[in-house]
Amino acid sequence: MNYSEIYLKKNEDKRLKQGHLWIFSNEIDIKRSPLDQFQAGQIVIVKNAEKKAIGTAYLNPNTLICARLLTRKTNVKISAKFFHSRITTALQLRQRLFSKPFYRLIFGESDGLPGLVIDRFDQVFSVQITTAGMEQCKDTIISVLCEIFAPSAIILKNDSNQRHLENLSQQSVCVYGQLDGEVVIEENNALFSVDIMNGQKTGWFYDHRISRQQLAQLAPDQTVLDLFSYSGAWGIPAAIAGAKQVTCVDSSESALQMAKNSAQLNQLENNIQFQRSDVFEFLKQAREQRQRYDIIVLDPPALIKRKKDFKSGYEAYRRLNHLALQVLSNNGILISASCSHHLSKANLHEILRSSARHIDRHIAFFAYGGQGPDHPIHPALAETEYLKTFFCAVSPSL
Repeated sequence: MNYSEIYLKKNEDKRLKQGHLWIFSNEIDIKRSPLDQFQAGQIVIVKNAEKKAIGTAYLNPNTLICARLLTRKTNVKISAKFFHSRITTALQLRQRLFSKPFYRLIFGESDGLPGLVIDRFDQVFSVQITTAGMEQCKDTIISVLCEIFAPSAIILKNDSNQRHLENLSQQSVCVYGQLDGEVVIEENNALFSVDIMNGQKTGWFYDHRISRQQLAQLAPDQTVLDLFSYSGAWGIPAAIAGAKQVTCVDSSESALQMAKNSAQLNQLENNIQFQRSDVFEFLKQAREQRQRYDIIVLDPPALIKRKKDFKSGYEAYRRLNHLALQVLSNNGILISASCSHHLSKANLHEILRSSARHIDRHIAFFAYGGQGPDHPIHPALAETEYLKTFFCAVSPSL
């Protein structure tokens, strides 16, 4: 292929040899390959300081993560054939894992397509592109999806803040077919109404699928509090499984309306209720009123989006878990999760330990969950492993 070349500084290929896919701007030899000669999204051949080719990447000279490897080969054209191969490989794995067509089809680097996320809702596809390199391939991606799946609709969910870092427009649009309102998906024996166009991220969060299933097994005859409930993905399966009462709390009226629609789909109007509230305020009020719940699900949005926000985000996670423990019944269960990459498993472990000790409760972790198998983890990219969930048995102090 007649792609331009970039050169790395001496020894800056070590991390790539270990399997990583990212190249930072300060790792590029700008004397041999001045970055101002390249366009955002341009395909390049990456070479080390000894002129040995490492692979093919796309590049954005204006960002900290300057280039992302697409393949270790240098004789591959980044074309429809390339995308067809990557997407069908990912599809084969999902079809082994799931009996129905509701899953994350493409999970960025883990599926060999950095900067691209695709969620499948049967014949509707929600596509999230976060880099200039993938933006340049947008039309090809859409064409390949049409060829493989013959979809009814493809939505570009391009409202991510990451696009701002790549100087890309932020808007959601239906680029193929027609989407008439919400779509219905199935997960954990429950039906859910999903608003892809206006919902968060791609419109749905498939990543907690297995942990939600485990909650449902614990739910019969229990009172369940689902905090940051969004569209009810935790609470509704719990109600179907026989929970005595489920309370979903979220600050978004539109999210709660989706949850209400899903409750109606599953004929759950009698044992599930929805409350619009700030979760901190809800927990404070519940504590003051001495309300207690047998199972509490605490699954907040990412409270630490950037490394520099760690201190304030850590404190927010600590306060939430501390408050949740205070309204948990004796011998209750707390399911505490974090999707913040910058909050490690060890960090959440410590938050739970210290919070329990502070209020003199005994806590024991009896299960641990992570992201579902349609969010595979790249062994060389820690960033692809982001979700952590502790299942905690909480009792009076021993």
